[in-house]
Amino acid sequence: MRPKLSESVLIVVDVQPTFFRPIHDGEAVFRRIQFVVEAARALAVPILATEQVPAKMGGTDPRLAALMPESTKPVAKACFGCCESPDFQQALARLNRGQAALVGIETHICVSQTALGLIEQGLQVAFCPDAVGARALDRHEAGIERMRAAGVESIHTEALVYEWMGSAEHQAFREVLEIVKRAGP
Repeated sequence: MRPKLSESVLIVVDVQPTFFRPIHDGEAVFRRIQFVVEAARALAVPILATEQVPAKMGGTDPRLAALMPESTKPVAKACFGCCESPDFQQALARLNRGQAALVGIETHICVSQTALGLIEQGLQVAFCPDAVGARALDRHEAGIERMRAAGVESIHTEALVYEWMGSAEHQAFREVLEIVKRAGP
């Protein structure tokens, strides 16, 4: 898969404070999610966010919600794989994109089940290993292994953003470069 702006959607899975607190190396994962959301917004890549049972577990982290376009209203779900949600399916269909990049939590549950569901639907799917996480490193690694075995591409958030741009001549290059600099290593 070679990510293309015209084909991509960024899917942000369940970045809710209640779930995020126990995530292994959670702050680093959260910073990378913030980075890719901010860059996607600058590049006009559609963002589809989900929330796991928000009535009980709370909504998307406000620090992240503030970075999303106003048109991004998170999809509430109770299922683990996003593709099992009719509301998610409707939102995804409206975007009419053939590629999906995944970030969020947890790697071995909601992220991997979503990736597998998207592949079953014929989409090209990638996940950003630096922007997904789980409560324990072994679970994170198991999720990564499962996705890779299923043909899901692994791409660092920064590489994803640069592939979306294609070249330094992209009209948003300077804006994205500033986002890259702010995000740090």
